[in-house]
Amino acid sequence: MATVRLNGREAQAHAGKSLFDYADFMKVRVPSSCGRGGSCHECVVEVKEGLEGLTPYTRDEYFLSGGYRLACRALITDPPQDIEFALLRRQPRILAEGVRRRVDLDTRVRRDGDEVTVGGQPVDSYRGRILGLAIDIGTTTVAMNTVDLESGEIIATSSFENPQRFGGSDVMNRISFDIGRNRGELRLAIISAINFEIGELVRQLDIQRRQIYEVVLVGNTTMRDLAFGLNVQSIGVKPYKSLVELEYEAGERAGMILEYNAQAVGLRICPKARVYGGPIIGCHVGADVAAALLAVSMDEQEEPVMLVDIGTNTEVVIGNRHGMVAASCPAGPAFEGGEVTYGMPGYDGAVESVRIDSGAARVSTIGDAATLGICGSGLVDLLAELRTHGLMNELGVLSGGAREFPFAPEQGMSLSRADISALSQAKAANYCGQYITLRHYGLPVEAISRLYLAGGFANYLNVDNAIDIGFVANFPAESVVKVGNAALEGATIMLQSQEHRRRMESLARNAKHIELETTPDFFDIFVEGCMFKPMPRIVT
Repeated sequence: MATVRLNGREAQAHAGKSLFDYADFMKVRVPSSCGRGGSCHECVVEVKEGLEGLTPYTRDEYFLSGGYRLACRALITDPPQDIEFALLRRQPRILAEGVRRRVDLDTRVRRDGDEVTVGGQPVDSYRGRILGLAIDIGTTTVAMNTVDLESGEIIATSSFENPQRFGGSDVMNRISFDIGRNRGELRLAIISAINFEIGELVRQLDIQRRQIYEVVLVGNTTMRDLAFGLNVQSIGVKPYKSLVELEYEAGERAGMILEYNAQAVGLRICPKARVYGGPIIGCHVGADVAAALLAVSMDEQEEPVMLVDIGTNTEVVIGNRHGMVAASCPAGPAFEGGEVTYGMPGYDGAVESVRIDSGAARVSTIGDAATLGICGSGLVDLLAELRTHGLMNELGVLSGGAREFPFAPEQGMSLSRADISALSQAKAANYCGQYITLRHYGLPVEAISRLYLAGGFANYLNVDNAIDIGFVANFPAESVVKVGNAALEGATIMLQSQEHRRRMESLARNAKHIELETTPDFFDIFVEGCMFKPMPRIVT
């Protein structure tokens, strides 16, 4: 008997039923605002098994391929066969720890008698609460804080998988996707997902959408501009600059922020609420990095510090309040769940740490769940353990000519030579960004007071292992500080304080961006970075 599976649940397959029908039956909410007419493009799902058991792609699905379908348009064929599908809303692990910076409450949204004002302008009558949202749109994960703007308190933190992955796993693929007939589909996906999450918060917190009066939105340059509906093609070609940055350089705008009302952006909150896109620093170094720098008090630092925000696109910044240099590394998704056979993001069931004992891997998984794959922190551990125990050389070659190393043999999961190659190149991109930025700044690591590691992935890294394989610069362990989702914290500060928002805008304008690919010896550094060994402490 053929079955349909979703979120671990199972039902008998019936010809003519849509995937949306099965989501309803299994009580799984699917985003949709068009009455299942195929026009809103919000109900994208990923078919993991049995794609050939569904009706062909329809005209409404012109922008989809590779197993992605609209749930309302994908019908079970006759005869039915086994099908497994998933929503593009898997729940990542929410960071419970990270940097927290206390600032004086100085919001732009305020109560004035029976009115709510934004920047002194009345926008609504007072409805009992004044709320704001801080949102960090990552390439892989979206994180959100709901903030009481009368007290400054964070009343909820939530996160969800970025649903834009049907357009590619990295920034450059999504830029390419957002062309021609596909233009606007990625924007629609992220705005729909944020609106869906707001709906969930409304139910959970017993609040009203119209009580949300300001949103601070950060992300890398592409993610931010896509959310605001800007054309991102210029970010994908030299000199890799957003339209906003090009206009700023031409003297056509005062800074590199974005700001519109909620109705124009498409967010279903108070229509006159303001949506503020944080300042980008330059090229691919975006508003998420600016927010992270605010979270670690870059606007007050006298001694030089280094920030490495690790992700699909890793950013590196070195400096202090007087000036800074920044670079972006297109690391790709290998450490984020892509390009590795059993790789996956940091969800329940992902191997998050590994040690090798007597030649065999001993693993632990997120949530102590059954092993489903391996995430970035587990991959770093596995690579470092293979080196430590002499099971892999610095070139990434497994001992004895082995083609793979089993890390979860009971599940038939292993790390292959092809996986190691993909990881070495992703690591090399991170290596280049850190090495070249350190060299440009001109100080050895001992002269830099702190190395801040930001991002969900970095928060669970074994730092010693990351240093041993050259994934992270070779800082003394006592100088390394994990700061969690610093971008979300910085976005929250921008909600809470107008003064700190202005400071970050000023600091971002004065940053110097380094173009890694124009470095004369870039290829030599990249080759060195492919090796699984520590980075020199003094770079030359």
